[in-house]
Amino acid sequence: MRRAVLTVSCLIAACWALSACGGATPQATPPSPAALTAPPGPTEPRAQLAARAAAAKDLRQVALYTFKSPKRPDRRITLTRALDGTWRIDVPGGAHSGAVDLALVFAGGALHQCALAAGNHPYSGCVKVAGGLPAKADVKVQHLFTDWQNLLTDRRLALAVAEVPPLPGARGKCYSVESSAASLNLPLDAGIYCYETDGTLTAARVGFGTLLLEGTPGVAPQTAQLPGPVVPGQPLPLNAPPSPKPSASTSASPSAKP
Repeated sequence: MRRAVLTVSCLIAACWALSACGGATPQATPPSPAALTAPPGPTEPRAQLAARAAAAKDLRQVALYTFKSPKRPDRRITLTRALDGTWRIDVPGGAHSGAVDLALVFAGGALHQCALAAGNHPYSGCVKVAGGLPAKADVKVQHLFTDWQNLLTDRRLALAVAEVPPLPGARGKCYSVESSAASLNLPLDAGIYCYETDGTLTAARVGFGTLLLEGTPGVAPQTAQLPGPVVPGQPLPLNAPPSPKPSASTSASPSAKP
């Protein structure tokens, strides 16, 4: 009995000695304060898309995009988001069935549709647009960089968002956007939207066509300039107006009488 007591006492003393000499298992290194305070990124696709669309609003850059649309050759869209908050989007062949090149410019607190001097349209001029462009003159591509970004961040909007494989040539992450209510018409095009984490739109496939970023965006200018004087008039329509019909007098057959 005395031997058992001594054995237990020795074991306790030995354990205490090992602990005092640093023989205990070392504690794991505590996480750094930065690791404890850094907020995790959103994991749900709807929240990820909203975060990237929100970041896009603060971008200031010049970016080039390839624009593919039905029954039209590929075109190059130039986006300028200036440091002072003005912006400009150049759309080749944006009016009169491709005969007139356009620039949409937001400057001086108003939207302008500007015809660019080229081809059959030898002069430049900008029409100030009250409100939004009428449907017959709306090329729609500007919505990807303006009001549709606000809609993608609105959690009250009935959107169904899912992460999908990237569009060919797109960088970042791509998300499909559809209506979550079958009977509800969305105020933006359903389709696929691709963003980098900084908010750069790298690609989009929507109802009016497909946009794909070319290269790396460049440095933004201080302001976006109107390419011509402001003139009175109405925005040019997407489609060319019909040719005037010949009058009855000019289209009549010559008289057989001398």
